[in-house]
Amino acid sequence: MPKKIFFYVIYSFLLIGIISTTPFLLSCRKTQGNRILLAVTTSVYDSGLLNKLIVDFEKSSEYIVIPIIVGTGEAISLGQKGLVDVVFVHSREDEEEFMKEGYGSQRKDVMYNNFILVGPKNAPAHIQGLSIVEAFRIIQAEEHTFISRGDDSGTHKREMAIWKEAGVFDPLSIKEKWYLKSGQEMIFTLKIADEKKGYALTDKATYTTVKDALDLKILIEDDGNLLFNPYGIIAVNPLKHKDLNINYLGALSFIDYIVSKEGQKIINEFGLLDLGENIFSTYS
Repeated sequence: MPKKIFFYVIYSFLLIGIISTTPFLLSCRKTQGNRILLAVTTSVYDSGLLNKLIVDFEKSSEYIVIPIIVGTGEAISLGQKGLVDVVFVHSREDEEEFMKEGYGSQRKDVMYNNFILVGPKNAPAHIQGLSIVEAFRIIQAEEHTFISRGDDSGTHKREMAIWKEAGVFDPLSIKEKWYLKSGQEMIFTLKIADEKKGYALTDKATYTTVKDALDLKILIEDDGNLLFNPYGIIAVNPLKHKDLNINYLGALSFIDYIVSKEGQKIINEFGLLDLGENIFSTYS
């Protein structure tokens, strides 16, 4: 990872983990220059794709991208506050609401993959081959350990939707010993699931990237719309935050690159060389 990108990624992690991001991002607004502030979901970063896209973009651009690595819920919130220029997330319903409320000026579909259910290689629950809803019902009924991100990320939002569809358990209001919340990003959540021999819903990209270090296997990965995982990118509307120095031209430049032939080629081929499979697919 280039030193420039590494510094900003680590710096944003420290700020998010230790103090509020708001003072830092507001200070960036005052000295914005050619910097693009990008709120991006953890799976795009954890997979390694984000670094590859930023490096390629900056080769032929006057702009420098500063990624703020957060869950989808926090990324959307930063965009609503006008603290970033671009939001790159995976929660279609929230993205559409963001646009409807005028916080975004332009949204583009970027790529997709699947959410997957993973569990111990010697899984005690016999759920392989079932629908995701049936699997969740069995996990709840037999009280198998389930590790949730519990952080309002795109993955957590989808997990909540599946529990609602299953109609047997409300994790938001009921405290169960078998249901644990990590409150952390996907890699750490998977590590906890591995240690506790539990189950977890994850995006396929993150799992594929770290699977060799885990004793977890994919149990369910194809179940129609419930596991479909689309990613979108949005330019924050500068008219919504006239008092902030939003880099709108930079945002549009980055979005144009992401959906260009060059950007889409990198996305579609990412993972083939190192992992033996592409972990994101594009629409074109």
